[in-house]
Amino acid sequence: MTSENRNMIAAIVLSMAVLIAWQYFSGVPQMEQQRQQQQAAQQPAPGTAPAAGTEAPAPGTAAPTTATGAPRALTRAEALARSPRVAIDTPSVVGSIALKGGRIDDLSLKGYHETVDRSSPIIVLLSPSGGPNPFYAEFGWVPGAGATVAVPGADTLWTAPEGARLTPDAPLVLTWDNGAGLTFRRTVTIDPNYMFHVVDEVENTTAAPVALHPYALISRHGTPHTLGYYILHEGLIGVTSEGGLHEVKYSAIAERQSETFPSVGGWLGITDKYWAATVIPGAEEKVQVRFSAAQTGTDHTYQTDFLGDAVSVAPGAKASTDGRLFAGAKVVQLVDGYQQQYNIDRFDRLIDWGWFYFITKPLFLVIDWIYRFVGNFGVAILVVTVMLKAVFFPLANKSYASMAKMKAVQPEITALRERYGDDRVKLQQAMMEIYKKEKINPVAGCLPILIQIPVFFALYKVLFVTIEMRHAPFFGWIHDLSAPDPTTIFNLFGIIPWDPATVPVIGHFLMLGVWPIIMGCTMWAQMKLNPAPPDPTQKMIFDWMPLIFTFMLSSFASGLVIYWAWNNTLSVLQQSIIMRKNGVKIELWDNLKSMFVRKKKPKAG
Repeated sequence: MTSENRNMIAAIVLSMAVLIAWQYFSGVPQMEQQRQQQQAAQQPAPGTAPAAGTEAPAPGTAAPTTATGAPRALTRAEALARSPRVAIDTPSVVGSIALKGGRIDDLSLKGYHETVDRSSPIIVLLSPSGGPNPFYAEFGWVPGAGATVAVPGADTLWTAPEGARLTPDAPLVLTWDNGAGLTFRRTVTIDPNYMFHVVDEVENTTAAPVALHPYALISRHGTPHTLGYYILHEGLIGVTSEGGLHEVKYSAIAERQSETFPSVGGWLGITDKYWAATVIPGAEEKVQVRFSAAQTGTDHTYQTDFLGDAVSVAPGAKASTDGRLFAGAKVVQLVDGYQQQYNIDRFDRLIDWGWFYFITKPLFLVIDWIYRFVGNFGVAILVVTVMLKAVFFPLANKSYASMAKMKAVQPEITALRERYGDDRVKLQQAMMEIYKKEKINPVAGCLPILIQIPVFFALYKVLFVTIEMRHAPFFGWIHDLSAPDPTTIFNLFGIIPWDPATVPVIGHFLMLGVWPIIMGCTMWAQMKLNPAPPDPTQKMIFDWMPLIFTFMLSSFASGLVIYWAWNNTLSVLQQSIIMRKNGVKIELWDNLKSMFVRKKKPKAG
């Protein structure tokens, strides 16, 4: 086997191993019937006490029941109706704040829909306790050690001005008097996007000082449906000054139950793939951060919270504390802007850039910058591919030139094999002399593939985690670059009214769309640039490799497949030009002809 063929096979095997590992660790989304009992788990089983974190019906009302008399789960509308509310309305979000408990527990994102269809429902992020999928934020006070002072709680009914409404131009002021000499005042403001600012103030009219600890929390009842990808974090997340970035899966915290970290500033919350809710203490505030999970019926309630140092309120004095809540879409520009504006430590890690942060984020920023000029993320990816080719051109040029020179000396290598036979030591020495004389690097053939792999990973991550790529269209039938090509050859690209994805086990392998086929053709053309290997096993590997990669990549994001096809096309052009420049024959056309021309049988002697 020649060094050139060894290099090519090594590169192919390496690429295939990476893709197989990537598929294995990222997995296929766990879409069907995963934790469908979640909604039922929100309600305690008949005959048991209410689970921690659940609430009794509003005063004067009875709990809704089923026909058998057992309590039934509330609808979202019924859960919202259990408390008087103040509306939230901004250019980005719509929802309400519950006056009972003062929770921010009703929030939907105006700019994002459940599907690419703009008429589909908008994304619901926060929901009240008692209904399906409770997810909310809460701010408040905890009495100091040994104190019995009454503080606002989940059942506290705050007072709001008549006709109050929270908008970017109109803050909301809530008040509550504990009837024992303390008056609590909460001022909530919101910007046009996703950042709330909550200022809690307490006035002490008693004759004794009072010590109170400020706190804030994000709570989620029930284990949510997750995509189950190894490369994507979904669950509890935060940054502390002592421990850095913390990413804790639901299953991990359910097993450990609680984790506590000291911190100065930082942030913490719960994140999904594209959305998150986090609470943020002051940048210089000393807090105890806690991640926790508690059993609630057959499921868990997950919580991230921080508890600040005690604030002493002297008689006749006032004291205040403030915190922030981010609740919305993880838009890169917004998240980065909040990090700088409010000095939030490493807030950009709310977006899961992964271990290769130093490659992934810059790659996205370049794509996003180009998008602002071309207006299409797919086109931006194509432009970035050309730019990457230009950046690595000197290295790729040397690599392809070395490969071309190796083809030119193949007759000499063949002669050496015949001369030295099984004497591999002398054969290797003679080959190295030729390589040295012709200035050939025998391992240069692997370099283009090795360069491409990190970029492939980074682009995969960008397409997978950034909300900017969600529902981003290309041209024609590609309406979402972050999703696989929706067409498939197995129903003649939609002509036959049948969905191959419904086939058990192998359904997603049958979703072989137009772009994966184009990618396979470009990969096949790239391989056919070189003469067919003399060894039948090698030839079989080369012949089957494009088909295998075509099926493997069919379930990847269409943006990634488009990138790979375009990169292959540029590589074919670049390699062809370099081969012609070095006087090496381009085998592509001969290889194409050989597929259609039948070999003549030798005449009988």
